Amino acid sequence: MAEQRNQGTVRIADDVVAVIAGLAAGKTKGISGMSGGVAEGFAKRVSGKNVTRGVHVEVGNLEAAIDLKVIVEYGEKIHNVCRELQHNVKEAVETMTGLSVVEVNVKVEGVALKESAEESTESQRVR
Repeated sequence: MAEQRNQGTVRIADDVVAVIAGLAAGKTKGISGMSGGVAEGFAKRVSGKNVTRGVHVEVGNLEAAIDLKVIVEYGEKIHNVCRELQHNVKEAVETMTGLSVVEVNVKVEGVALKESAEESTESQRVR
């Protein structure tokens, strides 16, 4: 985003929008995590940069488009979770940046089983 005012220019980096989108996704009920894929994992190892996992954004002067790769919790209605995710990410980015989010594309790349607290504790003891 580049906004011209009498005081100067304001620019919001793609990475900032990606972080906002990733945080909003993480707070959405039914989302187990984000999926970065092989190429993104390789880029992180090569560059050493903290790549935002599973989030790709394109930011223009006034608009943004966001692509998310997610893992949904088993037992959740995937279409409902994804609609809520789209709403949450759009609202968070628009509220914090003033950009108009024209699309939030979601690709479900996996399903994760929920672990009960007892199973999680037990598996940690076994290791």
